[in-house]
Amino acid sequence: MLLTLFGILVGAFLATQTAVNSHLKSYLSSTFLASFISFTIGTLFLFVIMIVTGQSVFISLDTFTDYPFWIWIGGILGVVTLTVNIFLFKELGSVEAAILPIFGNIIMGMMIDHFGWYYTDLHPFDWMRLFGVIFLILGILVAVVLRNYIYNRNNIVLQDKEQNEAKKWMWRLIGIAAGMGTATQVAVNGYLGIVLESKTHSAFISFLVGMITLLIIVVVRQDNIREIVNPVKAKAPLFVWIGGLLGAGFVLGNVLLANTIGTGQTVVLTLFGMMIGSTIIQQFGLFKSIKVHTSVVQIAGLVLMLVGVVLIKLL
Repeated sequence: MLLTLFGILVGAFLATQTAVNSHLKSYLSSTFLASFISFTIGTLFLFVIMIVTGQSVFISLDTFTDYPFWIWIGGILGVVTLTVNIFLFKELGSVEAAILPIFGNIIMGMMIDHFGWYYTDLHPFDWMRLFGVIFLILGILVAVVLRNYIYNRNNIVLQDKEQNEAKKWMWRLIGIAAGMGTATQVAVNGYLGIVLESKTHSAFISFLVGMITLLIIVVVRQDNIREIVNPVKAKAPLFVWIGGLLGAGFVLGNVLLANTIGTGQTVVLTLFGMMIGSTIIQQFGLFKSIKVHTSVVQIAGLVLMLVGVVLIKLL
């Protein structure tokens, strides 16, 4: 029961991090710079945890030669997911920014389970999972497509509606792809935790790789790194700095859960937490986000998706 609640809480971390980092971005000229700040804070936080707990931050040279290269890509996948989520939150809103990656997450999660990629346990695709996919797709159609149809029917439609819709669908597809990266990151970091014999060390390496990746991107793009102090000068609310802590908690929680209850149940619990967290954020306009009341159609879509997730991952 405690692990179940912990998994849901970990999922809510990611939804909250997306909202927090989106507001942080409003003080900066670059989304990548906002992500870099988040990863840097998360890396420092995990570094402190390792030092306090007496763990070494170094890695044996044999690890680089004895294991496949992909054990190090978790941080890069995290960079892609975090950066895309910031864009999604701005372009689509909190609920869609969390729901659409769920679809990609489930699809990739099933493929990883079915083929045993990244040294995970085999869970072959069966009829129960097929029914789960059907419910999942129905839920997305209800929560996203039907909701937008009702909204456009009841409100004045702008002349550039078709262009706006085309742009939105582009971001929806990107969101699905980002979700596939999230499922891969869970599996990769889970195996890295086994290799390093430390869940905290795995999360730290993942964040360190992500931080270095973002630093390279910021330098290549010639973003003004001095803007880091902008939130301080503007007296931004303190919550803009907790995105990295939430991200660290999400990655560390996933590593812990994946090695304890398996990748499948980890995905379903964190996804449910993401759905709940994003819905609450949008409903109450938390973290300076736009306040949008959750509709009955959205709730129905979320329920259908939850049924699909349960069928795929728990039964």
